[in-house]
Amino acid sequence: MSKQDGSSRQVTTGPVDDSATPILHVDMDAFFVSVELLSRPELRGKPVLVGGTAGRGVVAAASYEARRYGVNSAMPMSVALRRCPNAIVLRGDYPSYSKYSKRVMQIFGEITPLVEPLSIDEAFLDVSGARRLHGTPAEIAWTIRERVQAETGLTCSIGVAATKYVAKVASSRAKPDGMLVVPAHETVAFLHPLPVSALWGVGRVTEESLLRLGLRTVGDVAAMPPGALERAVGPALAARLAHLARGEDPRAVHTSRVEKSIGHEQTFGHDLVDPVEIRRELLQLSGNVAVRLRKAGLVARTVSLKLRYGDFRTLTRSRTLAEPTDVARRIYDEASEALEGLVGDGERVRLIGVRAENLRESGSGAMLWDPDEEWRDAERTIDEVSAKFGRGAVRPASLVQREREQRSRREARARNDADEQSAGGDGRSRGSGDGEAPFDPTAAGWGW
Repeated sequence: MSKQDGSSRQVTTGPVDDSATPILHVDMDAFFVSVELLSRPELRGKPVLVGGTAGRGVVAAASYEARRYGVNSAMPMSVALRRCPNAIVLRGDYPSYSKYSKRVMQIFGEITPLVEPLSIDEAFLDVSGARRLHGTPAEIAWTIRERVQAETGLTCSIGVAATKYVAKVASSRAKPDGMLVVPAHETVAFLHPLPVSALWGVGRVTEESLLRLGLRTVGDVAAMPPGALERAVGPALAARLAHLARGEDPRAVHTSRVEKSIGHEQTFGHDLVDPVEIRRELLQLSGNVAVRLRKAGLVARTVSLKLRYGDFRTLTRSRTLAEPTDVARRIYDEASEALEGLVGDGERVRLIGVRAENLRESGSGAMLWDPDEEWRDAERTIDEVSAKFGRGAVRPASLVQREREQRSRREARARNDADEQSAGGDGRSRGSGDGEAPFDPTAAGWGW
């Protein structure tokens, strides 16, 4: 939507008509990095990355200094370090991020009850009913920015507009540490000069399709005949893009968000070839998904498998269950069935993921019989033990073996490093090898 290094920053500095702009989108600035810098102030002004240090690690967040080198979140860490060799890489600290996120969301809730969190570091607010107590939408945005900085030491950027979509675009244009108000009557004038990538739903592939048609700006999309746009991107996406290009977005701010899916995925430090080892990882991921389902009081009717090979080919397979489940054994069995025929014969697997879909509340439908009753009782008992003694207190035997193998590999690497140092080598390595997983937001409970 805008250059992520802040070079195209656009902010409101004077009086503006915000009478018809009750929607705020608040987005924390380089949130993970900013939280880390609170305890490491000596790193301010330097290129800092948060993410995995293993060979397959990815960038979870980048400081604005690092972004000027072309580094972005979700980029492989190896690529990021080639672009910015002097970057300082920090491992993630999810408990700290969660703590600051809760405090920021609490500030939002003290302004208006209409808060819709989108992720750990951003939310929509509807301040229609807060004007009498807190002032105009622009004044409320200023108040939020001042309170967030004073009470947490962090900065945020805020877009103020008539709709959610335009507010989100505005907050991205205001980064970092800025506020941009888009008066309702100026919505079209604001949107139309922006690149087509500013439209929600336009990823790399769709952007290429639009560019091939000569559509480079949002205004070009708005002027495109409906039939031609449908032929390029399909009727559903064409209709949505046409509405967004005119600034039309009827969605309200919803204070409760229903999970559409719950998933976990793992990128390996080295490609896996052995089907037994791959299924062992599948069991771990299935257990993580099941725990989150039970905590949320949800069951899933569909289990999806995601597989990425060493050459970056990516496959997904889904299986629909006769009865919805929150049982790890059932999720694993279905994912394992979907895996059949996809691994072996030397196929190298780079990433594997498991996702539960078609969710509904647990107990919302009567089952004629429960095929997973015994496993469900066992896993709930494990949940109780884990709550008392911590995650990992009780695990499948195959996962205990997995951890022993990883520990053996780490010890072997440590011995090798010691031998290299004694032989005159410096023992340094950017990666931590295959025994240590890269920092993965999914492991922190964020899903896919």
